[in-house]
Amino acid sequence: MIKHIVMWKLKDPADAQRFKAELDSCRGIVPGMRAFETAIRSDGLEANCDVVLNSSFDDKAALDAYLVHPRHKEVSSLLGTLRESRSVLDYQTP
Repeated sequence: MIKHIVMWKLKDPADAQRFKAELDSCRGIVPGMRAFETAIRSDGLEANCDVVLNSSFDDKAALDAYLVHPRHKEVSSLLGTLRESRSVLDYQTP
């Protein structure tokens, strides 16, 4: 299984709900996507980003299919205009 974790710092944190809604539209768009959870920073809890995606895929082929899917590309293009920075970590689990 491949974990795909992405964190974004937004230009305007007030856009977090919109950002999350766009991300959520990518849930289930490819076979082999096992999990897809998005979240927005919570007041009173530690965070150095505004939005996070925690997802998992059966294998690298499923992750690659997600990354090139037209809906993912469309959402990525829009979200790129709203973010200040992006961090990603993909890793394999047993």
